[in-house]
Amino acid sequence: MRYRILGRTGLRTSVIGVGTWQFGGEWGVNFSQEQVDAILDAAAGSGINLIDTAECYGPEHLSEKLVGDYLSRSDRSRWIIATKFGHHFKSFMNRDDDFSISGVRAQLEASLKALRVETIDLYQFHSGSDAVFQNQELWSFLAEQKREGKIRHIGLSILQKGSEIQAREAAKFGVESLQVFYNRLDRRAEEIYFPHAKKNNLGVLARVPLASGLLSGKYKPGAEFAANDVRATFNAEKLKRDLAEVERLQKTDVPSGVPMAKWAMAWCLQDALVTSVVCGCKTPAQVKLNTETAELVAE
Repeated sequence: MRYRILGRTGLRTSVIGVGTWQFGGEWGVNFSQEQVDAILDAAAGSGINLIDTAECYGPEHLSEKLVGDYLSRSDRSRWIIATKFGHHFKSFMNRDDDFSISGVRAQLEASLKALRVETIDLYQFHSGSDAVFQNQELWSFLAEQKREGKIRHIGLSILQKGSEIQAREAAKFGVESLQVFYNRLDRRAEEIYFPHAKKNNLGVLARVPLASGLLSGKYKPGAEFAANDVRATFNAEKLKRDLAEVERLQKTDVPSGVPMAKWAMAWCLQDALVTSVVCGCKTPAQVKLNTETAELVAE
């Protein structure tokens, strides 16, 4: 495994992290505790130390609860636990926003309880609008929670459509890291976020490095997904274009003998500004493949 420092947090973070949206049941699988344990055991055995989850991954903090059960039986000190705030799960791909102080306070307490930890290492503003982001009262509240020891560091997970304003003003509000969409099919981060991350020493977590699995190379144009899989909600025309581009990349850019998923994750890490890629995984075997990406990453 390779490790990089997550910006001004000083956290020594594995270049591969475990994303846990799938544990909430919106990626076509309803995970048991046993399955989650096997995945996180494989991650620990491979040197991964970052787990990224969120308040709204599944009903009643389901993903956090599955992670928390595992943490209660493992060495908490070896893990960097990142979670998020700002939403309530309602149903499949349906959320209510709540960035109110009372709402975030309740979410924080619920996350601490679900994760079975006293402190969250990285607490991230989760895909909120510019209007709620610019609420100074919210950031003052988070700074207070940091002083009380419930949060170690504050991060910003920028909404999918992007916000240059949030990246530009993040440091002013005490934000120490950015989590952004970044992969070979979506390179907007290079222009919108990376300059601000470099200027303000903000660590960068790249989420969706495999473009929701499209860059795994497993799916061909015309692929269909189950109704309880988030990818079934993707725009059909864009999905068709993306899969055609994946097919082209597989022929022209991926070295012979290198699995496409491994290449795609390493591609994200070629810029030293990217501290870690947050990779979803459904099996221990996928964790192992993700981990092997570190072999392609420069020291």
